[in-house]
Amino acid sequence: MQNPEENPWKTVSEKEVYNNPWISLTEYQVINPSGNPGIYGKVHYKGFAVGVLPLDEEMNTYLVGQYRFALDQYSWEIPEGGGAFEVDPIDSAKRELLEETGLKAARWTEIQRMHLSNSVSDELSIIYLAQGLQQFEAEPEDTEQLIIKKVSFDEVYRMVCNGEITDSLSVAAVLKIRLMQLEGQL
Repeated sequence: MQNPEENPWKTVSEKEVYNNPWISLTEYQVINPSGNPGIYGKVHYKGFAVGVLPLDEEMNTYLVGQYRFALDQYSWEIPEGGGAFEVDPIDSAKRELLEETGLKAARWTEIQRMHLSNSVSDELSIIYLAQGLQQFEAEPEDTEQLIIKKVSFDEVYRMVCNGEITDSLSVAAVLKIRLMQLEGQL
């Protein structure tokens, strides 16, 4: 019996198909786990995704609304963005929270790490809970046309359960915080 953690895929060749400052796309000629030839495409991310669920003392959070080019639709999300591998993830989270909402937090807790689409990409995401909030001035990037709204956490949870929020970082963060509430960890 083969070790389940041993890679059953064999790479025959690889060819970079696309490359920009954020991602690259490689096509692989492979021998798949059943021994047959095939192709596999992989999107490599040159950084990680970071998300922040800010939560105030009254159990309110802040959502960021923006039109997502890749989806061709509007999306309500937790504050999120990208981080460079050479930067501490917590520093990237603090930057994103300030840029998008103008908030700074006194307490930070990493609540989840996950891979966002592991069948085609290697993108890692890290989600934080931010508490002890103070309001400052937002500093959005020029590619962002954002609307910020303060919402009760219960309402955001309802939005996730009703499919009104579909962004994976946001869904994972909200469900994790609800679980932490139920387990008495907040």
